[in-house]
Amino acid sequence: MMRGRKAATLVGCLAVMAALTACGRRAEKEVALDTLTAEEIYNRGEYALANSRKAKDAVAYFSEVERLYPYSEWAKRALVMEAYGYHKDRDYENSRSAAQRYIDTYPGDEDAAYAKYLLALSYYDQIEEVGRDQGLTFQALQALRAVIEEYPDSEYAKSAILKFDLAFDHLAAKEMEIGRYYLKQKNYAAAINRFRVVVEQYQTTNQTPEALYRLIECYLTLGITDEAQTAGAILGHNFQSTDWYQDGYRLLAKQGLSTKSKGENWLAAIYRQAIKGEWM
Repeated sequence: MMRGRKAATLVGCLAVMAALTACGRRAEKEVALDTLTAEEIYNRGEYALANSRKAKDAVAYFSEVERLYPYSEWAKRALVMEAYGYHKDRDYENSRSAAQRYIDTYPGDEDAAYAKYLLALSYYDQIEEVGRDQGLTFQALQALRAVIEEYPDSEYAKSAILKFDLAFDHLAAKEMEIGRYYLKQKNYAAAINRFRVVVEQYQTTNQTPEALYRLIECYLTLGITDEAQTAGAILGHNFQSTDWYQDGYRLLAKQGLSTKSKGENWLAAIYRQAIKGEWM
């Protein structure tokens, strides 16, 4: 019986404490924000950001700091947190808008680099599957480049460089996808144009070895052996450890051809520039 009474007493105490906490929270919510200081409202925003499932609850507080205490130090801090809150809630348009307002209003502030980075992320985090329109990828690249060039010594530059490379590879992958489609349809000229874009404009991406191999495929099918061998030469020089080189080498060998630069063509020009260092 004693144990039962103690348990009942403990449950009762916990219920009272929960009720008091709930009352306290309701009372806190009922306090008019215009009676609080900028710091108090800002702190409520930070608390909501850390504890609420919806970041927009925090954004509401940060917006009030801006409204009630414009141009104050707390308003400045609240604006960049507002941009972050919107981004956390995947409201990329409003995040971008808040970040841009911060950059326009406080261009020389120490958090301007972070605002610029959030602006870039608002595009980058919307990059869809390779098959979708790549307009956002181009915008992400431009915004990330701005972070890298304008704030090279900031803590965000390194992350921006990594994301830039991934977005750049994303564009190359789009070209490869279209090129493979044309190749499957036996539209070799159109396929070559897509693979050429990768080799000429996206040389530093992970898509380049496959693009060179696909060029070997296309040119051999068309009976254009000089370009096929030159593509093999570039593939062998820069990507000899890849399976794409091994496959390309076998394709050429079957026709008694080797991986060497031949003739005067666009691939031979790339070979001379990139491998032999001849620019004229």
